[in-house]
Amino acid sequence: MKRNISLYIHIPFCVQKCLYCDFLSFDDTMYATQLQYMDALRTEIMLYKPFADRYVVRSIFIGGGTPSVMDESLIEALLSTVRQIFSVDRFAEITIEANPGTLKYTDLLAYQSYGINRLSIGLQSADDEMLRLLGRIHNFDQFVAGYTSARRAGFRNINVDVMSGIPGQDMHSYVDTLTRVMEYRPEHISAYSLQVEEGTPLAEDPVLTGMLPDEESDRRMYAMTKKILRTNGYERYEFSNYALPGYECMHNKVYWTGGEYIGLGLGAASLFKGERFSNLRDLSQYLELMQEAAANNTPEVDKLELYEAVVAHLRQDVTAMYVDRRMEEYMFLGLRMIRGVNRREFRERFNKDMFAVYGPVINRYEADGFMDFDDDYVWLTDAGIDVSNIILSDFLLDK
Repeated sequence: MKRNISLYIHIPFCVQKCLYCDFLSFDDTMYATQLQYMDALRTEIMLYKPFADRYVVRSIFIGGGTPSVMDESLIEALLSTVRQIFSVDRFAEITIEANPGTLKYTDLLAYQSYGINRLSIGLQSADDEMLRLLGRIHNFDQFVAGYTSARRAGFRNINVDVMSGIPGQDMHSYVDTLTRVMEYRPEHISAYSLQVEEGTPLAEDPVLTGMLPDEESDRRMYAMTKKILRTNGYERYEFSNYALPGYECMHNKVYWTGGEYIGLGLGAASLFKGERFSNLRDLSQYLELMQEAAANNTPEVDKLELYEAVVAHLRQDVTAMYVDRRMEEYMFLGLRMIRGVNRREFRERFNKDMFAVYGPVINRYEADGFMDFDDDYVWLTDAGIDVSNIILSDFLLDK
């Protein structure tokens, strides 16, 4: 029987890097560079041919960067290679991320024809001045135009990203963003709090950092999100994610529930064949390695030997997922889900009772009002979610 697998495909190119972004991405829209990178990606996909017939792909997420900056023909070639190597379920969720400033109706029609059935649009705010302060390349009118085009093109599953804690933001402007987004009834809303990362232009700008809402104000915005979205039919199913019934993101749930996935492209992370690892992060090294792999991928070459030779140079930070580490991840990732972690599934995966391993931790936080449980699930309460970083760290067994 084939096992389920998910694919994350990283496109590291942007028109302009946002001031808060610490993701692995570049301000490079040169077609020659993009073409070279996409050829390298297709080579990496083909390396998995020795294993592909053991799996069925249930979800694909094309992220970045800004994948929608790419010529749509390159996306077509990419997905064609995926289907050439892997068996893709006919009902697979296939998502592409997009910036409102790069969405074109003709591209959206093309995405639909390639089998892409979910669109994730990075709006962040409905306030044009806040978008400018973040270094975004779009305004709200462009979001509306892109969203409307996506509906016309046939997309029936759209996520919109919004952000709290933006410079100059207060409760009124944040609620205004939520309200204006909900008028368009996207099936999914991801509501994140801005994280100011060291080394980003935002972190190094004293004017912008001086405009950030204080921690208590950001906390109130975060709490208001749940109230407003629930009133409008969106259920919170993970710390920062809300969906109309039936539209939870299948791909992200793979991450939170310990499912296997392969990360393809520069710096992409994987959980595959009992190991966690990430790809190298240097673009020139990645391109050179894949060019060499493509040159060596001749009919007479053993494909498994080629795979092993390439990944020895491609993969970094390889960690064997022994049972203790898998139990840790099952808990501290699964507890991000509002429903919590399943006690029966824990027993089936690890041949241990959850309370035999984590009983003291769970009982302590339950007594403090931060966790709760029944015969089926263990979960964080609303109060527990507010201090989740502290709680989740207590599920590391080596502590």
